[in-house]
Amino acid sequence: MRTPVTSPTATAVGPYSHGVDTGEFVYCSGQTPIDPATGVLATGGIAAQTERCFDNLFGVLAAAGLGGEHVIKVNVFLTDMDDFAAMNEVYATRFAEPYPARTTIGVASLPLGSPVEIELVAQR
Repeated sequence: MRTPVTSPTATAVGPYSHGVDTGEFVYCSGQTPIDPATGVLATGGIAAQTERCFDNLFGVLAAAGLGGEHVIKVNVFLTDMDDFAAMNEVYATRFAEPYPARTTIGVASLPLGSPVEIELVAQR
């Protein structure tokens, strides 16, 4: 069973759901730092953009009745691995120990020219 989760903080730039609730797990689609108020990428550097990605994702979690404490896996995509330390600092403020499992991948490009995209999986 696949129940879509929709949040006003998230933006889909294609034919996909913000998240999918399977009952036990919520799979959140990757979010770039699109500001829901303007519909354009947030500015202010990688730290601010990482914050915006998490704000968008945590809005999807909230729509599913979950929070950051339910997150079990995070995938981070960066177009510049030199941004890793700044992203990591923001990441550390969004979760408490024990931290979710995480993968960070350097990629050539992301939708809309974004420097970062983050996706996650949460468990009820």
